[in-house]
Amino acid sequence: MNLETWKNSQKLKKTRKTGEDSDKKVRNSLKYSVFDASFHSIMVGFGESFFSAFAVFLKASNLQLGLLGSLPQALGSVLQLFSEKLLKLFKSRKKFVCAAVLLQSLMYVPIALTFFFGTLKVYNLILFIALYFIFGMISNSAWSSWMGDLVNGEERGRYFSRRNSIAGSVSFISLLISGYILQHFVGDARTQFIGFAVIFSVALLSRLLSLSYLLRKYEPKFINYKEDNTGFVDFIKQSTSKNYGMFIIFLCVMNFSIYIAAPFFAAYMLYDLKLSYIEYTILIGSAVISKYFSMPIWGKAVDRYGTRKILTLAGFLMPAVSPLWMFSENFFYLMVVQFYSGFVWAGFEIASFNFFFDTIMPQKRSKYISYSNALNGIALFLGAVIGGLLVKYNSLFISKYYLVFLISGIFRYAASFIFIPRLKEIREVDRISYRKLLFDIVSTMTTQGFIYDIVRPKKRKMSISVRLSQ
Repeated sequence: MNLETWKNSQKLKKTRKTGEDSDKKVRNSLKYSVFDASFHSIMVGFGESFFSAFAVFLKASNLQLGLLGSLPQALGSVLQLFSEKLLKLFKSRKKFVCAAVLLQSLMYVPIALTFFFGTLKVYNLILFIALYFIFGMISNSAWSSWMGDLVNGEERGRYFSRRNSIAGSVSFISLLISGYILQHFVGDARTQFIGFAVIFSVALLSRLLSLSYLLRKYEPKFINYKEDNTGFVDFIKQSTSKNYGMFIIFLCVMNFSIYIAAPFFAAYMLYDLKLSYIEYTILIGSAVISKYFSMPIWGKAVDRYGTRKILTLAGFLMPAVSPLWMFSENFFYLMVVQFYSGFVWAGFEIASFNFFFDTIMPQKRSKYISYSNALNGIALFLGAVIGGLLVKYNSLFISKYYLVFLISGIFRYAASFIFIPRLKEIREVDRISYRKLLFDIVSTMTTQGFIYDIVRPKKRKMSISVRLSQ
């Protein structure tokens, strides 16, 4: 062997070793991401899920509940427009995400302490929850870009559906425990506050544990293409002529429609139905367990039949959720509605999430997702404001909340009918009728057992690659 041949063989070995090391880091990072999601779900189950209940405990009005349910998320979404500049400041998606997560976790301290803030306690609660969502959402586009580089596009539906299913089961258990804790502390105001303080403390600790796994994850080199100078206004102008643009408009209209009613379900359950904390928790948990346990089946369907097919099916099933709340106040009926809600939302969310990855090039994802989130934040805020006005001036129904449930459902159907037919599938996928697709998904859940599918997934080697163009 001559010297040149030996050098080439050494270079080849080094390249192979580098590739193997990189693949190992990616595989470990995907495992860490599951732990991150699980502890994040504990935080949501013990903390975020009870923000509205805490506001009701503080005697919030319907207007304040509308603001609480929309303004924080709207601000968090709009401020994502600055995420690109912050990413340049941190020079790392990982550092940016981790810093934001740390600040978000610390917000549980002032959120809990608003109990002592006197007559302005509800508005202070809205302020601190707004900061909570700002810190939680401002790095979303960076996180999506980071995860997009870690997960192979062909396995994306399966991976995220399984990840979300595990996180969902953890969230469900967390909800039940936190609901039991709150019910245990029912009594005078100070006694109930102790219950909220306990669950918010658990939420804070869980988010810090989530942060510890984010810190362990590997970050592939981020390629920032400087030639993409698309501004926010240009992005809006181009949206109607692009597949992803039409999808973003659809999501904005859908979020506007959803948030006409979304901020008021907690008020309806606690004010009108006068549910106990444990009953309130069970209804929320019914949707959570159904949603995340059905995600693996929806995820497989996305990989096989494409995002548009699943988005269309779920997009026409989901709008019925809101009006269904009008037909009965029976607790067990509402549980069935919530199971249905979780099931259809699982399909809608997994398809929507994957549609972004399928239609937007990796180097543009961070910027375009932040643009999309900003538009959606504005849409949901406007929807909540209109919903609040409808609730305030409604005199047509027995419950003042029924009108927003009905109008929200009508607007959701309109969004699906108008925009979904204009979306295009860009991958080569198998063909199937919508009737057979729905039958296959439901029958798989009922005959094969989706819990088994989560706990005992089929063994296969996951192909890892960084996709630079689509």
